[in-house]
Amino acid sequence: MKKIGLMKWLLALVLVVVLAFFGFTAEVREGECAVITRFGAPRAEITEAGLYLRLPWPFENIVRYDARQQYLESNYLETLTRDKRNIILNSYVVWEICDPLTYYNSVRSGDIAQQYLRDLVTNATNGVLGGYDLTELVSLDEEKIKIDEIQEKIFTRVSENSAATYGIHVDEVSIMRLTLPEINLQSVFDQMRADRQKDIDTILAQADRDANQIITGADAEAAAIVAKGTTDAAAIKAKTETEVARIYAEAQAANLELYQFLRQLDTVAGAVGESTTLVVRTDEYPFNVLVRYEDLMAAAKEENEGEAIAAALAQLPEDERAEVTKALWALLAQPAGGEES
Repeated sequence: MKKIGLMKWLLALVLVVVLAFFGFTAEVREGECAVITRFGAPRAEITEAGLYLRLPWPFENIVRYDARQQYLESNYLETLTRDKRNIILNSYVVWEICDPLTYYNSVRSGDIAQQYLRDLVTNATNGVLGGYDLTELVSLDEEKIKIDEIQEKIFTRVSENSAATYGIHVDEVSIMRLTLPEINLQSVFDQMRADRQKDIDTILAQADRDANQIITGADAEAAAIVAKGTTDAAAIKAKTETEVARIYAEAQAANLELYQFLRQLDTVAGAVGESTTLVVRTDEYPFNVLVRYEDLMAAAKEENEGEAIAAALAQLPEDERAEVTKALWALLAQPAGGEES
């Protein structure tokens, strides 16, 4: 019986400790923030994970919030640009709770926070886009587009208001989609065609200018090349004619008869072609040179043979040279058609 009584007291003690632990402590997990309230009024805010002391309910209560980054897409917003063009925008926001106490006093609920953020994005977008033309959002000229500047201004307005009013830190505000109402599509397309045609005209004008410069340069270079070629050809021709005249002069001075003979051959060669048939007298000028050419060739042959024999005899010893010379004279002295001795 004593043991049973002791077990009851131990069980009651454990129950009291557990109830005291859960009643007088509050746990805040990683990625959470919290606000401790006393009779509904905020007493303290918690931004770090851990175990905290508090009074049990109904004296004090703890309200926990998700402190991680959250993603929110805004509603489709139709707004007006500075040049009175309607556009439809859809943006997204990345946000997190930075001041749990301010968030508890002004928002308290995640759904309400998202609605407030959408309102902030709408007001900021309307205010910023009213100072820009449509061509600064949509244009074929990249230098005209100021989408980054517009997003930065919207982000600045939203982040300042959300932190001060709702305890929400906005990390990013960006335009996700941009479209146009049907009534404005045709005018935008016409503007885009006009911009594209202007670029085409500029490119064609530059191309014509570059082509004219290239053609002018090529013509000048070609004229210079032709002029230099003509000058070089004239110089080469003059040099050749001078060289030919020098060769003719040397040939005439060395052998007048040979020079006259060669000139007569040139005359004959210039008078006939490959398919020319002539019936001429070979004893009259200039065709008598053909007969003279045959005689000269025969004489040159005999002279060459004599020179060859003399060169061969010069290589023999003196006693043999005398015997061979005597034999050759004997051979030459024999009448034509005679027998060899």
